[in-house]
Amino acid sequence: MSIRTMPESGVVPPLELPMARFTVDEYHLMIEAGVFADGRRAELLEGWIVSKMSRKPPHDVTILVTQRILNAILPMGWHIRAQMAITTADSNPEPDLAIVRGADRDYLSRHPGPADLALVVEVADSTIATDRALKGSIYARAGIPVYWIINLVERRVEVYTAPSGPEAGPSYRERRNFQAGETIPLTVEGREIARIEAGQLLP
Repeated sequence: MSIRTMPESGVVPPLELPMARFTVDEYHLMIEAGVFADGRRAELLEGWIVSKMSRKPPHDVTILVTQRILNAILPMGWHIRAQMAITTADSNPEPDLAIVRGADRDYLSRHPGPADLALVVEVADSTIATDRALKGSIYARAGIPVYWIINLVERRVEVYTAPSGPEAGPSYRERRNFQAGETIPLTVEGREIARIEAGQLLP
């Protein structure tokens, strides 16, 4: 079978046969069968297998710094996963960071799903359009309560809340931008547990 990947822009490519979209279960079977054993980095977004972009040093440092800050303030019963898969109804994205319920070993047989997640975070430079439109719609459709984009281009943290859920044109109904010097509320299960100065998350 020929596998066609969707461009990073999130735009569905023109029709060129053969092409196919895949279910989450089919994608998991492909992983188990070693389809990506050659080291290709990919994720499943709305049925399309999307190649992951190479990361630049500021991107990686931002992930490390943000992970360290979040780890220091998380309540008991939650942990951080970095660049690991989560599963929604039609996608298997790998957010840069996620706050996940339970312990590491709770996920030996499955990836975390929407009910297990308090927050997903993407660090964006060249991927900002995809992170806002495509990833945003996936996370909103799944009902993930809070989504952060750490925007390295415009040097701000975009905080998205009030997901629409599985409706036509899913999106987050509320968005706030936080610049350096402003504090971001960190909420877990609807409760604010800390505030983080936005500049701490920006390289």
